[in-house]
Amino acid sequence: MFSSIAPLARLNPFYAPHFQLVQDGVRKRAEPAEAPTTRRSLAAASAAEEYSCEYGSLKFYALCGVGGVLSCGLTHTAVVPLDLVKCRMQVDPQKYKSIFNGFSVTVKEDGVRGLAKGWAPTFIGYSMQGLCKFGFYEVFKILYGNMLGEENAYLWRTSLYLAASASAEFFADIALAPMEAAKVRIQTQPGYANTLRQAVPKMFGEEGIWAFYKGVAPLWMRQIPYTMMKFACFERTVEALYKYVVPKPRSECTKGEQLVVTFVAGYIAGVFCAIVSHPADSVVSVLNKEKGSSASQVLMRLGFKGVWKGLFARIIMIGTLTALQWFIYDSVKVYFRLPRPPPPEMPESLKKKLGLTE
Repeated sequence: MFSSIAPLARLNPFYAPHFQLVQDGVRKRAEPAEAPTTRRSLAAASAAEEYSCEYGSLKFYALCGVGGVLSCGLTHTAVVPLDLVKCRMQVDPQKYKSIFNGFSVTVKEDGVRGLAKGWAPTFIGYSMQGLCKFGFYEVFKILYGNMLGEENAYLWRTSLYLAASASAEFFADIALAPMEAAKVRIQTQPGYANTLRQAVPKMFGEEGIWAFYKGVAPLWMRQIPYTMMKFACFERTVEALYKYVVPKPRSECTKGEQLVVTFVAGYIAGVFCAIVSHPADSVVSVLNKEKGSSASQVLMRLGFKGVWKGLFARIIMIGTLTALQWFIYDSVKVYFRLPRPPPPEMPESLKKKLGLTE
């Protein structure tokens, strides 16, 4: 019975380190002990010739930030029409009853150009968020990994991904909050403002600087769980795809094949991200529309059923969005010839402790 359940359990990207250690031990005994070492030495030998900078250098972090700007800024701007309808469904479900009805009503009232409302704050805000999200994630992943040490960083890598992504998103949301507030006002309050230049001075005149940051706490509620799922699920899904699906090691795959794996893993991660973060997303949309409300008041008024309005639209949007973001981010790394470490392998010191090598 155990033999039939174990393979299914191991497919779960969040299985426990001690269970994985035993399974890895069984699996590794059947493989030549020198094979991983050979692959690593080949990768290290080619790194000096292939890469444009050192892993963990300032240039590496800066270019990762550029990748984040492009991946988040471009993708979020591309799905502004869907985001607009989703926000309107959340704040006025009586008028915007479904995705298709929402598009129909919006086009009827504002024309096709109305679907692009809020594109400017979306592009600026999510570009800033992407800079911090991806750039700081690489910083914190290396920082926390060094603090744990090589063996613990391998055993507890899921926890490492979760901690690094949560830390990065904390700062990313502070960068995003002002433009997110302006975007929601433009999209959900008819007649309030049509452009970012109209919205910003009006918001500041009415509520001061607080108008731009009153939604930062709900943003943390929405984005931190979302980003933790986005990065941890992506990292472990990539690892699982190369282990169980892709018929050859990543080092033997072409860059194009590696990017396909990135896209698939990104979409899988995006579906889980949408589900985890949707209730808080509903609260943010309503909170930025209304004056004087708190997140707890909005949550109580919406109720359990209300916070899940627009989930289907968000799954489509976030799944596609996350897949494209990872694809663009990884493509930027390929273009700039940045180091892209392979899926983690058990350190040699840990193999010796377990008696897997002589």
